[in-house]
Amino acid sequence: MAKPFASSADLGPKEQTLEVLADGVYALTAEGDPNIGAVEGEDFVICFEALATPVAAREWLARLRQHTDKPVRWLVLSHYHAVRVLGASAFDAETIVAHDMTKTLIDERGQQDWDSEFGRMPRLFKEPESIPGLTHPDQTFDDELVIPLGGDRGDIVLKHCGRGHTAGDIIMWVPKHKVLFAGDLVESQAALYTGDAFHRDWSTGTLDAIKAYGAEHLIGGRGAIAHGREEVDAAIEQTRDFLTTMLREVGAVHERGGTLREAFEATHAALAPKYGKWPIFEHCAPFDVQRVWDELDGIDWPRIWTAERDRVVWDQLQS
Repeated sequence: MAKPFASSADLGPKEQTLEVLADGVYALTAEGDPNIGAVEGEDFVICFEALATPVAAREWLARLRQHTDKPVRWLVLSHYHAVRVLGASAFDAETIVAHDMTKTLIDERGQQDWDSEFGRMPRLFKEPESIPGLTHPDQTFDDELVIPLGGDRGDIVLKHCGRGHTAGDIIMWVPKHKVLFAGDLVESQAALYTGDAFHRDWSTGTLDAIKAYGAEHLIGGRGAIAHGREEVDAAIEQTRDFLTTMLREVGAVHERGGTLREAFEATHAALAPKYGKWPIFEHCAPFDVQRVWDELDGIDWPRIWTAERDRVVWDQLQS
């Protein structure tokens, strides 16, 4: 029997948990659905990620408003994927900020990614008709952007640590409280999606740069929040292990002249004992392996995922 396509059959509600990590530092997790967060400034709020629709985003904001009524001055987008950005209009943010390459990717493939992700994860798109169109950042940067929070709250640091989950991922670092919002560059107890990734860069220099912050709390893109240096480092090394295992298994098949299907089967067998029961593992596996294969074929810039290409790859590898 064929497996249901991606997460199309995952329609049950997920329990959301709001954690207050420090004074004015908030994170919302949802059993493997995309995580989201916010940090209070003296008289404003910085929000991190926007969810897939304005309706979904407004539900998050209603929970945040139980703690603060300060206006959203900044909305930070960690990368370009639709489930992270299409709810942006709900925030009424003064400035939407992202990396230079995130703007490039939205311009290049934003609509195709929207169509692709809606097909893969329909449950996340609560009332999709509320989406007014593609989200475009108002401000972008290349390396680092520091935002003063005012008073004695310190700063927020937005940083591009290198190519990883996409070409334009950024993290949000709260130095005063040693809290790091990693986006999908790190997952804690959740599988990785790497269909638009740069596996070699990500598994080496990018993760090294993230680990060097010495965070005491890390909010990954999905999964549980990591508390304490031991859990933070474990989440980073789990992410690295997932990536290096894929590179090793796909690389071995590619080097001996095997097939993409053989690479998928070898990679699935290597990852499943440790990661197979984690959120979206089966969903991501074929797209992840296809991207590693493309990189080994010398395709540096990720090919665009369309709804049609999604189905072709799924049917080839997960049938």
